[in-house]
Amino acid sequence: MTATYYPAAICTALLAMAPIASGSERLDDGKRTYERVCAGCHETGVEGAPVVGKAGDWQRRSRLWDAVLLEHAEHGYLKMPAHGNADYITDYDVGAAAEYMLTLTHPELPTD
Repeated sequence: MTATYYPAAICTALLAMAPIASGSERLDDGKRTYERVCAGCHETGVEGAPVVGKAGDWQRRSRLWDAVLLEHAEHGYLKMPAHGNADYITDYDVGAAAEYMLTLTHPELPTD
């Protein structure tokens, strides 16, 4: 009877791991986009850009930080151009980079 449960246990374990793997992949994608497109401003604070990893730089931002950040990154806001002025990146890339930035700046917050 244990042979019957073995495949079910493997499937359950793999399904449980799937969100972790996809979340990790998305953060990896976000890191790549951040390094290629966003870091130029958000590593140094060029033009007043809030620096990633410095929570104080983001304090005046909305409590809906991730949603607002995504909106600003996709469509532009003040001196920040839409898509970081990189027309070749997709909305997925923008969202993944925003999540990566949020994770670095506020690691204590739960992820989606």
